[in-house]
Amino acid sequence: MNERKQNGCGSWAAGLLLLLAAPPWVASQPTPAATSAFNSYVARVESRLNTQHLSAGSFLAPVDFARLRRGELIIGQLTSGAGTEMPGALLHDWRGTAFVAGGKAADFERLMKNFNAYPNVYTPQIVTAHILEHDGDHFQTTMRVRQKHVLTVVMDTTYDVTFGRLDAQRGSSASRSTQITEIDAPGTARERALGPGEEHGFLWRMNTYWSYEERDGGLYIQIESVTLSRSIPTGLGWAIGPFIESVPRDSLEFTLRATSNALRR
Repeated sequence: MNERKQNGCGSWAAGLLLLLAAPPWVASQPTPAATSAFNSYVARVESRLNTQHLSAGSFLAPVDFARLRRGELIIGQLTSGAGTEMPGALLHDWRGTAFVAGGKAADFERLMKNFNAYPNVYTPQIVTAHILEHDGDHFQTTMRVRQKHVLTVVMDTTYDVTFGRLDAQRGSSASRSTQITEIDAPGTARERALGPGEEHGFLWRMNTYWSYEERDGGLYIQIESVTLSRSIPTGLGWAIGPFIESVPRDSLEFTLRATSNALRR
């Protein structure tokens, strides 16, 4: 590792330790204003996606499909910098697209609905996953998620997931977090869920939207992730900014690659 990367990791680690040392009540939960702003943003995203999904010609967001067929991933940020500032919070919106040669829409849908297999498909990020309720294309699920970026953070999450399709070649899904709880000392005798006044606000909300289309001898898969996290404490942007910006991107890229690999298998 070169000196620049070492210094960068040192800055992240130092900044994160300061973040962890901050009084939890400063940003343990999103403010009502941040929650309202997030909900409004999500409503606009879902309206855009609903319009996209009305016809075959616009089912996926525009992207360089030739690059995808050459095996590239295309990942872009729809918010700028470390995220969109909201009252005491940051909103992140990322989109990624991949092409799986020989992939089938039906196989993708089966993979996405097999929540119990997620720990195998998405290891090591998803530790456990279970279906709580299931009614047709509507699921309530719970997952234990592990994020490792200098520090390791483990969270228990629940999601409301709905699948839809335009035709046999095109479909979509929307996954909306309904509860996210940070876990202290996971996997040990001291494991416990942190209370509302103890959490660090690494992730408050997470909505994930898939669009998939079978054509050109394979399957295009597109994922958009909208998340809400605590804001960067004043004076720590130099240390926390790169970390906060990298987490949603890295998580989306990991999910896209893991899904593509599972479909190829």
